[in-house]
Amino acid sequence: MSDMTGHTGSPHRGTLVERIETLSCDAAWRNYHFLKLTTADGVVGWAEYDEGFSSPGLTTSIEALAPLVVGRSVFDHEPTYQYLFARTRQAASGIIGEAIGAIENALLDAKARTLGVPCYDLLGGRVRDRIRVYWSHCGTWRINLGHIYGNRVTDLDGVRALGAEVAERGFTALKTNIFRQTPEGLRGWFPGFGTPAEPELNVSRRLIDEILAVLGAFRDGAGDDMDLLLDLNFNARTEGYVRIVRELADFGMFWIEIDSDHPDAMAHIRSKAGCTISGGESLFGVRELYPYLQAGSFDVPIIDGIWNGFWQSSKMAAMADGMGHSVAPHNFYGHLATMMNAHWAAATPNIIIMETDIDRIGWDDEIVTVAPDYVDGHLVLGDAPGWGTEPIEEALAAHPTRLDGLRDRRPPAGDD
Repeated sequence: MSDMTGHTGSPHRGTLVERIETLSCDAAWRNYHFLKLTTADGVVGWAEYDEGFSSPGLTTSIEALAPLVVGRSVFDHEPTYQYLFARTRQAASGIIGEAIGAIENALLDAKARTLGVPCYDLLGGRVRDRIRVYWSHCGTWRINLGHIYGNRVTDLDGVRALGAEVAERGFTALKTNIFRQTPEGLRGWFPGFGTPAEPELNVSRRLIDEILAVLGAFRDGAGDDMDLLLDLNFNARTEGYVRIVRELADFGMFWIEIDSDHPDAMAHIRSKAGCTISGGESLFGVRELYPYLQAGSFDVPIIDGIWNGFWQSSKMAAMADGMGHSVAPHNFYGHLATMMNAHWAAATPNIIIMETDIDRIGWDDEIVTVAPDYVDGHLVLGDAPGWGTEPIEEALAAHPTRLDGLRDRRPPAGDD
């Protein structure tokens, strides 16, 4: 039973949240962000969140909600979620939704550590200990951010070589993005995110030919056994997406990923496709996912547990399962986020495959206690308590943040 502040009874006082802090560090072209939750017993729960990609002000929102969480038990993550949602109901998606999700994820970690169990035990128990992954942003980081990630890819020969590398390293699936040929070499094409600023989002014949050329180069390098995925993001409108999926109908794609704010438009695109259509990574909770499932928008909904919180993500996955769908995690963050997603994937029956970035910045492995372990294209999980890893605060301090807001270090076209 709760009092007027929304607080509920707790197993013992030591499980009560004593303080919430936010930490961050430099991540070369963005920052990594972490929520640290400490209980009265000194148990620490961690969560990674992302402020640098479309979410400015998220840290401020977390800090604003923190006083509503202090004094609550880490065992009460669902009552805490419901209370925070109610207090922010009129704006409970977007930045506020991400803030609540980060708090939920830190509560889950602290609860699991208090009990001495892995987080996947809290999420229903592990149904698999190896999660098939796909190499995400394959080519994207080396084309757009070669000055950071190294092994710069500038042409289709480089794409072929990268495809061969993916296969040689034991991965069985890769996902790439859209690239254009420029006088300086290949460059990413993301008008849906303002790079370049082309709000019309038109899809030309030349663009389709360039998509086909890149996918063909990956196929040549990686071989016929490699599953190819293409992420179109928000980079077209309905008719443009339809043109692309029709052109790729015979390419043997594992899936084409599309973002749209319109469930019926997505359903129309899917009806014209000759392959699996995925999407939904920007949706919050069952209330936003349901209209897409009802409209038949996706074959595979993509769920962002870093945004939603993984307890809420399990509700979304269960709803999708009840309507006959597999789901997949959205994961392009740091190592802690990857391990968080892996725990959720380990406990979620209808997971089809998990996103992960294999190209990493130089200090990714240094700032956490345990880095993800990949074997034969799968992430292998252990049985350590909580998320199985945590940030090393001294290592974070050694890489202080250097970016503010939405500014980043992606070079303009033609620069290295």
